[in-house]
Amino acid sequence: MITIHPRMLRGIWVEGFALDIHTLRSDYIGDDEYGHPQFDSIRSEMGELLYRLKYHRDESVLSGIVTTASLFIRSKKWPIDLIVSVPPSRKRPKLQPVALIVEEIARELSFEVSTTCISRVKESPELKNVFDLSERLAILKDAFKIHRGLVENRVILLFDDLYRSGATLDTIARLLKDEGKVKDLYALTLTMTRRNR
Repeated sequence: MITIHPRMLRGIWVEGFALDIHTLRSDYIGDDEYGHPQFDSIRSEMGELLYRLKYHRDESVLSGIVTTASLFIRSKKWPIDLIVSVPPSRKRPKLQPVALIVEEIARELSFEVSTTCISRVKESPELKNVFDLSERLAILKDAFKIHRGLVENRVILLFDDLYRSGATLDTIARLLKDEGKVKDLYALTLTMTRRNR
C-alpha cells in the first residue's frame, strides 16, 4: 500500500479529504529548446503514481492507487451509495484517468458508480494555467450539467484526482446539492497542490 498523508478539504460536503500533497518540491532547472521552463519535481508516492498514470499512461500503477483509495474510503465508514467522478477538463485519447480510477474503486468496494451523471456542456481552458480564483469560477459558470435522476436522494462520494483551488469541486458540489437534490455529499481527491490557488 502507498503511504499517504490525508488533508481535510473544506467545502459544502459533509466531509472531504485529499489523500496527499501532489508535488512536495519543484526546482527550476532551465528552459528546454522551445523556451519552456523545466522543473525537477519530487512528488509524494500518490502524486508520482498519478503523474505516471495521467502523463505516461502507465496503467501498472492503477492497482496501488485503487487499493490505497479504497482502504481510505472503507476506513471512513461514510454511508455513500454512489461514487461520482468529476468530468475531465479535456478529452484524452482512450484513457480518462479519473473515470478509470473511480470505476476500479467502485468495483473494489462494491459501490455503484456514475461517470456520466455530470457532463461538461461548455468547453473551457485547463484551469491549471488560470491562477485567479474569481477567473476560475467565471470559467466554470454554466460549464456542467447534472442528470438529476441519477443522483437525487443519493449519498454521493464526489471524486477527483487533484485539488488545486477547489473551484471545480465546489462548482460541481453546489450543482449536486442545488439541482441534483442529493441527500448528502462527501468529497475525495487523490492529491492536492501545496498552495491551493
